[in-house]
Amino acid sequence: MMERLLLIKYGEIHLKGLNRPFFKRLLRQRLLENMQDLHCRVQELHGRVFVTGFAPADEPLVIERCIKTFGVVGVSPAAKVEKTLEAIGQAAIAELQAAMQRDGQTQCTFKVKARREDKTFSPNSDGINREIGGMILQALPQTRVDVHRPDHLIQVEVRDGAYVYAQSIQAAGGMPVGSSGKAMLMLSGGIDSPVAGWMMAKRGMTISAVHFLSPPYTGEPAKQKVLDLASEMACYCGPIRLHLVRFTELQEELYEKGRHEYLTVLMRRSMMQIAQRLAEEEGAKALITGESLGQVASQTIDAIRATNAVADMPVFRPLIGMDKTEIIEMARRIGTFETSIRPGEDCCTVFVPKHPATHPILEKIAAEEAKIDLPRLIEQALERTEHMIIQPHQ
Repeated sequence: MMERLLLIKYGEIHLKGLNRPFFKRLLRQRLLENMQDLHCRVQELHGRVFVTGFAPADEPLVIERCIKTFGVVGVSPAAKVEKTLEAIGQAAIAELQAAMQRDGQTQCTFKVKARREDKTFSPNSDGINREIGGMILQALPQTRVDVHRPDHLIQVEVRDGAYVYAQSIQAAGGMPVGSSGKAMLMLSGGIDSPVAGWMMAKRGMTISAVHFLSPPYTGEPAKQKVLDLASEMACYCGPIRLHLVRFTELQEELYEKGRHEYLTVLMRRSMMQIAQRLAEEEGAKALITGESLGQVASQTIDAIRATNAVADMPVFRPLIGMDKTEIIEMARRIGTFETSIRPGEDCCTVFVPKHPATHPILEKIAAEEAKIDLPRLIEQALERTEHMIIQPHQ
């Protein structure tokens, strides 16, 4: 009797020593959460993690969910069969035929690689390789063996049963979400910040997000774009708590009373303070931004220093050394690029000064902030903040 399942491979978790059980347990939990509507089972056996119990028609969807789970480095659709050479051979033939069909091949080379965890099973690993290889050659005369550079590698693992697979799909990698604490992402409607959040979630961080709205200058399309970006990120990060901050009044005060060349930095500093307050309220211990050094005027080293000065917690900038081409390439890969380039102004582009200061001086920035009642405006913005939970876009 054959059972379809997915064999889950993980990478960095192997290096965690005495803490490895914690990371493996968290990985299984994340897999279950990502597939709770598909009624899957996730179990570990002899260092392998398996996903089972899904309907055959759901296999492509289950694979997609697994490869988007941080901590998973590879997914292999497999057949579990009885521990007999005949059953293993039939499964290997079927797996190779499926691989050839998937690649549009009429002929190919292959190699069988067996691993025998159950040492009572006979023959040994080399014997399994020869026996199964011979069965494949007899059933599929259009194939031949190439042990050095085969088109397809047929893998056999003999454990409680025999597991046969011919495909390894690359997954997101990284560490399970929740293994490295929690951070607040400053999520704009642009290309950069979703990538920055994705990168930190890949390192195991639980992500919340804050977005700044400026009605009536920013409209519903801009808001919807951010909701969609958060939902696309949630496919990797899990559900995201999103805070929508009404920023209009504070921006208008800065525009009316502050020097315009400092406006961008002044806005960034206010945003940083609001984001930190929200982070503290939900136990996040760091902020995340999508800044890349020198990309725009507010991302020079002096401007970054000026915004950092108001933060009492770490500010992670995972894109700091990347250029725009690299960031766009990553946004395309994770699926956020097309949403990011949809029309819709964000608050940072509404009041852009003609000649922004690229080397702001902290003392002058503080003097500009003193012209307005900044604490009151920040409290007012926090009171009007809308909070919601964004689920993955499946």
